[in-house]
Amino acid sequence: MFGKRSLALSGWAKLCAAVLWVVALDGSVHAASSLEERKLPMKFAWNQASQTCAPNCKGWFSATGIVTADTYRLFEEFAKERDVRGATVVLDSGGGSVLDAIKLGRRWRELQLSTTVGTPIEQASGVRTSIMPEAYCESMCVFLLLAGVNRYVPPSAHVRVHQIWMGDRAEDAKAASYTAQDVSIIERDVGRLAKYTFDMGGTGDLLEIALSVPPWKPLRELTMDEIRSSNLHSVDALAELLPGIETMPMVSLTKPVQERFSGEPQKTAEVKAPALTVNAERK
Repeated sequence: MFGKRSLALSGWAKLCAAVLWVVALDGSVHAASSLEERKLPMKFAWNQASQTCAPNCKGWFSATGIVTADTYRLFEEFAKERDVRGATVVLDSGGGSVLDAIKLGRRWRELQLSTTVGTPIEQASGVRTSIMPEAYCESMCVFLLLAGVNRYVPPSAHVRVHQIWMGDRAEDAKAASYTAQDVSIIERDVGRLAKYTFDMGGTGDLLEIALSVPPWKPLRELTMDEIRSSNLHSVDALAELLPGIETMPMVSLTKPVQERFSGEPQKTAEVKAPALTVNAERK
């Protein structure tokens, strides 16, 4: 499903690609750092509204990394110092804990946030005025994307889904052993995820696709048709969410499909993602 395309570039095409890489050097440096950031617990970075649309548009912030047991608290601390209501979240995430992502997604809907996928680009001045659309939203990140009251998925973004599983056994799911209680936890969390999906306006199509991909197979990348049928995409252009903010197509570095964040394993069902496992009973 995810075979790599091989592109035969002529000498002229290679030269153009090299020129584009040089022109986008500042943004590429930021993109390279995000490769490591998205393996770590989620962090939030605030960006002021663009001068071209202020005061008629809200600010925006990036959410990069995985959702852990601490993410909700960190977001509340972040939001307490800023007027985030009605802002836009720019996601670049490998997913994380099911129950913590659901809790965070419900909070984002309360705040009437909009969502998109991308990596902020730092210009020479250090101000983030552009967004590189070729970013990744995997596993539970997809359900955070669904939390937006308005949602935009760039055509070059990678939106990938997977079954939820016991987080401490997802690395070698076939070889692991399971108890009846483990199965009960997974079914409970599937039910909570389904209710959340419908509460957020998602469709059964999204759940059907995600829950059909076992953890021993590669993540399933959604097509734009599937993204639309799942209600993950509700506006046609980033400008509808962020007037004055541009998307910047660039020669980007290859990102891994999936990496795991190693933490103390505890019992909860999770989409296979580079996340700390958390105790579902603590939610």
